[in-house]
Amino acid sequence: MLYALIGEDAPGSLETRMSVRPAHVARLEALRDAGRLILAGPMPAIDSPDPGPAGFQGSLVVAEFGSLAEAESWLADDPYTTAGVFRRTSVRPFRKVLP
Repeated sequence: MLYALIGEDAPGSLETRMSVRPAHVARLEALRDAGRLILAGPMPAIDSPDPGPAGFQGSLVVAEFGSLAEAESWLADDPYTTAGVFRRTSVRPFRKVLP
């Protein structure tokens, strides 16, 4: 089943976000390579594709997991979570309709 994994950034976490980004992206690439990643990306803190020092307000990942518990575990082990980039996370079942 698909799940939407949402992480909300902690204030002042941009430097940490950038330092652990390679490890975060490597995990996303593993999902992609396994054919399980639908989409992933950050949510800029301002209305701009390149928010610069304003940073990001969080990230969204939509991917296939065997269960809600598996998706929650994956997000709990993500470098953005373990390094404190995310102040809050949530995982919800997701049903893709379009495209």
